[in-house]
Amino acid sequence: MDLDLATLAHLAGASANDAILRQLHEIGHEGVRVSHGYVIQHLVEGSPTVSELGELLGVTQQAASKQLLELERLGYVARVPDRVDSRVRRAELTGRGRRLVDDSRRVRRQLDVHGDDAAKRALIRLLEATGGVENVRQRRVPMA
Repeated sequence: MDLDLATLAHLAGASANDAILRQLHEIGHEGVRVSHGYVIQHLVEGSPTVSELGELLGVTQQAASKQLLELERLGYVARVPDRVDSRVRRAELTGRGRRLVDDSRRVRRQLDVHGDDAAKRALIRLLEATGGVENVRQRRVPMA
């Protein structure tokens, strides 16, 4: 294939995400989309408010609220009162949401078996060359 690295990385990533979603749908996580993963990454270790989530995602509060509503309807997220100020609502993963995280990690590990270390190193070098490493480390990757 005669494709530049950025295009090839994008296409390979999109194809991998499609394969992961198919497997997740097959094991009972129907309705989950790639964009939901951007939200869930901020709920794994935290319980942000809608406005905090919007800031983390780099989107409006309305866009963050829409994503949370979708995840609530699917049973992956619940909004709960803040422990200090009950007027404030925070988003948390439900038990079903935690299972989604576990299942997604398992499916991704299986996919990693098909990759090779040289390809992974090349993609890391690309992230380094484009200044994206710190954003990935801080989970500050904007929603696609």
